[in-house]
Amino acid sequence: MSMSKNLIIAIDGPAGSGKSTTAKIVAQKLGYLYIDTGAMYRAITFLAIRDKILDNQEKIIELAKSCKIELNFTNGKTSIKVNDEDLTDEIRSVDVNKNVSDVSKIEDVRKVLVKKQREIGVSGPGIVMEGRDITTVVFPDADVKIFLTATLDERAIRRAKEYAENGTKIPVENIRENLHRRDTIDSNRKVSPLRKVEDAVVVDTSYVTIDEQVKIILDVVTKKANESGIEININ
Repeated sequence: MSMSKNLIIAIDGPAGSGKSTTAKIVAQKLGYLYIDTGAMYRAITFLAIRDKILDNQEKIIELAKSCKIELNFTNGKTSIKVNDEDLTDEIRSVDVNKNVSDVSKIEDVRKVLVKKQREIGVSGPGIVMEGRDITTVVFPDADVKIFLTATLDERAIRRAKEYAENGTKIPVENIRENLHRRDTIDSNRKVSPLRKVEDAVVVDTSYVTIDEQVKIILDVVTKKANESGIEININ
C-alpha cells in the first residue's frame, strides 16, 4: 500500500557542478518546490557589496537577520526578492561570484539562513533543495541525498559559457581560478563545510548530459519511494 508523503531531496556539490539546472528539472518533473539556497547567500553578498560593508562581519550579520527573503520558482525559473526588491539578475554578477564564499563562511550568517531554509522546507510541498550543506546541516535526515560533482576544468568551461550567453566574456582561466578559490573556502571553512555524507549518492556530471543527470537522480528518488511505499508522480 502506497502512502502520500512528500519527499525532501537534498543536493550538495561545488560551484559549477550543475546543481541548479539539474535540481530545477528534477523539481519540475516531480511537481516539487525547488529551493536554491545559494541564491540566498548571493543576495546577502550583493547587498553587502552595495552597502559597502563587505569588510564588516557584524553589519553583514545584522543585514542577514533583518532581511525578508522570498524565493519563487515559476516556469522553471527562480526569482528572489529581498525586502520586496527583486534581485534575481543582480545576484549573478561577477562581483557577487568573487565574494559569496567569504560571506557564506560567516557563522552567524549561515545560522540565520539555515533557519530560513528549514522554515521554507518544512512548510511547503515536497522539495528539492540544493546548496553546500543541505545533506550535512539543513536537512541531514533528507529522504534522498545527492552529491553532484564535476572536474574543475569542466565546471570552468560551463561557467564561462553561462557568462557568454548573458553577454559577458571572461577568460576560462580566470573563472577556473575563482572556482578553485571557492572550492578551497567552501571545503575548509569551520562552519558547515562542503563535504559528502556517507549515505549520499555521488553523481559525476563531467561527461554526462543534463538529461542523463536528471534521469540518474530520478531513478534514485523512484527507488527510495518504492522502498518506503511512497507514491510519486514523474511528469
